[in-house]
Amino acid sequence: MTNYTKTTIGKENRIELHEKLSLTGSEISLNELPAGANVPFVHSHKENEEIYGILSGNGKAIIDGEEISLSTGDWLKIAPAAKRQFFASDISGITYICIQVKENSLEHFTAEDAVIG
Repeated sequence: MTNYTKTTIGKENRIELHEKLSLTGSEISLNELPAGANVPFVHSHKENEEIYGILSGNGKAIIDGEEISLSTGDWLKIAPAAKRQFFASDISGITYICIQVKENSLEHFTAEDAVIG
């Protein structure tokens, strides 16, 4: 039995890696919206915060009624209860990664969790 899982993804508008990588502590999705498109629903979560990284393009998020501009290199953390929806700009698409994890579940990270050697 190996201690890793590898997958290769294609060019789809939305890819969820939960099943492809047998994730047990997070959900990761890669998302692409063409120019002028949007996620067709507003949503929130019960327990999971979301971290969004804008990989390319421009757009906006509306979070609890507030409009936030997004562009390449931006990162955004959204609390579970916040109502959110994402939009590509009218002139360019947007590609982003979404990492979903249970809020307040991180106990150790980086050097605190590493075992050297």
